[in-house]
Amino acid sequence: MRFLVTGANGQLATDLIKLCIEGGDEAVGLSRTQLDITDQDAVHSAITSTSPDVVVNCAAWTGVDACEDDPGRAHQVNGVAVGILGQIAQEHGSHLVQISTDYVFDGDKTGPYLETDATNPQSVYGQSKLAGEMAAHQVSGAVIRTSWLCSAHGGNMVSTILRLANEHPIMRFVSDQRGHPTFTSDLSAAVRQIGSDRLTGTLPVTNSGPLSWFEFAQAVLHAAGEDPGRIEPILTRDLLPARPAKRPANSVLSNSVYEDLGYQPLRDFREPLAEAIDTYI
Repeated sequence: MRFLVTGANGQLATDLIKLCIEGGDEAVGLSRTQLDITDQDAVHSAITSTSPDVVVNCAAWTGVDACEDDPGRAHQVNGVAVGILGQIAQEHGSHLVQISTDYVFDGDKTGPYLETDATNPQSVYGQSKLAGEMAAHQVSGAVIRTSWLCSAHGGNMVSTILRLANEHPIMRFVSDQRGHPTFTSDLSAAVRQIGSDRLTGTLPVTNSGPLSWFEFAQAVLHAAGEDPGRIEPILTRDLLPARPAKRPANSVLSNSVYEDLGYQPLRDFREPLAEAIDTYI
């Protein structure tokens, strides 16, 4: 298979490109400076020159709070651009895989979110990503909803927690936001399989092991051989300064559709976390 991966410098794209090449696929990665996905002519040139079987869109504006200040840009990058990619990919027989987010939900549900649950994004970021989902569905693409991305490289919560641990004796993380940490080393295998099989529809895919950010920070310190007791809980409403964008209190996604299709579920997050920690310490 030949994959074209946008947003090539990001966590997921980096691991996906590496995995594809190791698995015998061709993978062309284009970073934001190499391809502006909002530029229709540039997208057309990229797809026609590479003739990919699969286009995986890892490009996005993920500055959740920054999106609140510039909704026009957020919708252009996370929504309109997906339509551009999808239309041109479809014209060339390429299958689109769009990476989406738990932020399309309001977080008010008690149990895990199913792909059939009503969406109700509470932030500009979530609204723009939902627009991207709709654009992908219009060209019979696959939408992969995931959450709390982490990896063994780049800027993410694992590296942030470890850095803060070196700077502060006590740290506070919110205890009223729950979700699934998802490591791109594992998620990339699912993305490659979904793209290769040209699946359509919405597929939530995460590592297992739901917990709060407070508990995740404790898990990171524990995996690093540090004292988890250095982490203290705090409620979202008590954060100073308050975050401009509202976060869903419940980000737990059900992986039942992915598993019902016969795919191997992703591991408990603690396994890839331990592997990531080895690269940081």
